[in-house]
Amino acid sequence: MHAHPAPISRRRLLQLGATATAAGLAACAMLIPSLTPRPSLIAGGTPDPTPSPIPTPPPTPSATPRPASGRALYRDGALADGRSAGLQRNISILVDDGRIAWIRPTGGEEDPGDATVIDCAGATFVPGMVDCHSHVTGPGGANWIERFNDPPETLLAVAEHNGRIGLAAGVRWMRDVGSPIGVDPSDGRERALALGVRDRWAGRADRPYLRAAGSWLFKRGVNPMRSAIEAETADELLAGALGQLDAGADLVKLYMDGPDVNVSPWTADEVARVVDAAHERGARVAAHSGRLNGAREAVMGGVDSIEHGFDLDADVAAEMATRGTTLVSTLAVMRSWLSFGDTTTMERFAGVAGRSGVQARLEQGQASVRTARDAGVAIATGSDFGGGSLRANQLAWEVTSLVAAGLEPVDALAAATWRGGELIGEEEAGVLREGGPADFFCVHGDPLTDPESLWR
Repeated sequence: MHAHPAPISRRRLLQLGATATAAGLAACAMLIPSLTPRPSLIAGGTPDPTPSPIPTPPPTPSATPRPASGRALYRDGALADGRSAGLQRNISILVDDGRIAWIRPTGGEEDPGDATVIDCAGATFVPGMVDCHSHVTGPGGANWIERFNDPPETLLAVAEHNGRIGLAAGVRWMRDVGSPIGVDPSDGRERALALGVRDRWAGRADRPYLRAAGSWLFKRGVNPMRSAIEAETADELLAGALGQLDAGADLVKLYMDGPDVNVSPWTADEVARVVDAAHERGARVAAHSGRLNGAREAVMGGVDSIEHGFDLDADVAAEMATRGTTLVSTLAVMRSWLSFGDTTTMERFAGVAGRSGVQARLEQGQASVRTARDAGVAIATGSDFGGGSLRANQLAWEVTSLVAAGLEPVDALAAATWRGGELIGEEEAGVLREGGPADFFCVHGDPLTDPESLWR
């Protein structure tokens, strides 16, 4: 059994001071429109290469002033923290220099002093969400694979757009699980492009905190992109993983679907070599798995998470629960593909076989989520934006997809908040508590009875 490594302190991104205050206020963009990122522009004023509409438009925000003192009292909202099954009403939160000074019942608050008071009546406070499966350099859409072959300049512009719209949608943390290798024009380094994005976003209140893998590690014969890593032997696989860590990756991403659909591309022993090497460096290992054979070998090899996990059985789920392996669910991708059957003429989506295949895959994935839940597996959410068809502002779609699969709304919200924080090794990620960062946002409605409210 492989123990989880400690959190990676050398890349600790949590901010203190005034920059975190701005982050907390931006997270309540519904209430403070002046801090809402503009989704139609990227840095420098150049038009975004791809639009990413939010399916459900937000309500018209109130014109609440930005606090001048660095202290703000968010007064009389409700609270859905992802731990309590019921909504907590009449709650006030005092933020002081980017940290939560206290959380009190409205009417029993301490004197906030010179804090700006923001009326939150009718809104619900939600912890900043954690997207555990994302690809920040990809735009998503029906041609997501082809888009990864775009020039680095285009992919990096897409990343800036994704960071803005993701943060505006309440995503405070992103875990990038694969990006193309290319020469980053900002620093001249040739490596997975998301690593440079991570470095440039560090300390910025207008971008999510970012953990980044290097590029994908494929078995030769599977890679659909020009700029990823292929390996034929176990030694090549280990060398590829170490190379990504040497380049600065926070985690390693193994692709456990091989060229032969009936055989796992790597054995448990081969996976374990990578896991041991990564854990020695304080890094974790994520395993893409769409098939049972790959999931079994990855779990037995000690990976920290199974990504997608569309084909799990009770034995694999039980082993995941025993080992503490997290399932990162991405069901919304299949729901997105079903919509492409209506909006495109692509045979894989619009054809009879395509539609039925996607529907069957969705139902299989839903069954796997229930199997994992019943076994006691920790479940986190991922939108798979960029590397799948979703956009960076659509993590709420995965929360609603988990509820549709059978999870209770509180468990689905936990998957999108503190469960994700546990996976990335950040105890303050996805958590709303006294003394913690003011990384929360506000929605219209009750996510514990109406998960769709996370869109609002």
